[in-house]
Amino acid sequence: MTMAKEEAIIPTRSDWLGKRKEAALHPELAIVDSHHHLWSRGGEAYLLPEFLEDTTSGHRIVATVYMECHSNYRTGGMEHLQPVGEVEYACKIAEESEKRPGSTRVCAGIVGSTDLRQGDHLQEVLEAMVAAGRGRFRGIRQIAAWHPDPSVKGTVFSPPPGLLLDPGLRRGMKVLAAKGLSFETWALHTQLIELYDLASACPDVAIVMNHAGGAIGMGLYAGRRDLAFAEWRSAIQTLAKAPNVFAKIGGFGMRVWGFGFHQQPLPPSSEELAVALRPYVETCVEAFGPARCMFESNFPPDKGSFSYVNLWNAYKRIMAKCSADEQRWLFRGTAEHVYHLGT
Repeated sequence: MTMAKEEAIIPTRSDWLGKRKEAALHPELAIVDSHHHLWSRGGEAYLLPEFLEDTTSGHRIVATVYMECHSNYRTGGMEHLQPVGEVEYACKIAEESEKRPGSTRVCAGIVGSTDLRQGDHLQEVLEAMVAAGRGRFRGIRQIAAWHPDPSVKGTVFSPPPGLLLDPGLRRGMKVLAAKGLSFETWALHTQLIELYDLASACPDVAIVMNHAGGAIGMGLYAGRRDLAFAEWRSAIQTLAKAPNVFAKIGGFGMRVWGFGFHQQPLPPSSEELAVALRPYVETCVEAFGPARCMFESNFPPDKGSFSYVNLWNAYKRIMAKCSADEQRWLFRGTAEHVYHLGT
């Protein structure tokens, strides 16, 4: 998988984010941030100190799940084992975090990356990652986001078309199933039917759909949000019929969604975010149910569009009428279940 230009990610502007600050709503509500990265990329560092600034900014973030981002790979040794370095790095961050009494359990769950199509090497790679995670490694993410329109920038990588239908990937899924590991992917809304096909063919693997299924808001969908939403909602409703699929809700700050929050004079308030995101959040929760949905920050990619506090405030506003049990599933329970966190 080759890297593309980093046009999919909007740069963070701390001075801009600082123009609109809010206090955290309902700070007593326990949250598991089910999807974040740690990296130094494009001259910008977002590592443990920067992440802790966000997780301690008002909300009660009890644990987090580290998501692979092709960072901190081993620089030597066998090429197929180089991605193990990212799991080793995340595990060190987790151990460092655990030395801070009462603080967020950062990287309590770790998701790595490897090519499930690699055949004979896959078993060795997964065993190495399990060992490197020291009880925290939970599964593999393989990004599938692809669209025939080259102006649709869904990822900084260039995955091939039809990846989710590839027989080699499906053989790899059987290896994941045998080891009790999960699979997740970032796919655009035009690919969700392919993901449903994969989930139906691999019912023994827990599959996590990232970023609410990516309703495209650029390229041929620019200015056609109603069309994209209708196509996305139909695909979401179909995908939810596969009981082994879980929905990770977030990623709305990425360029592909086309919201353009970063182009406004002020960063969005949580009220503004709640209005924009509500149709997507409510559709996911209605289709999958609270026990198969979890919220994510997707920081730092989403930090170019809104602040950590305002994002979680928006989620809380949208879910305000849900029962306490439903909120528990959405904000922590589903993530704890899928990633075996035991928080």
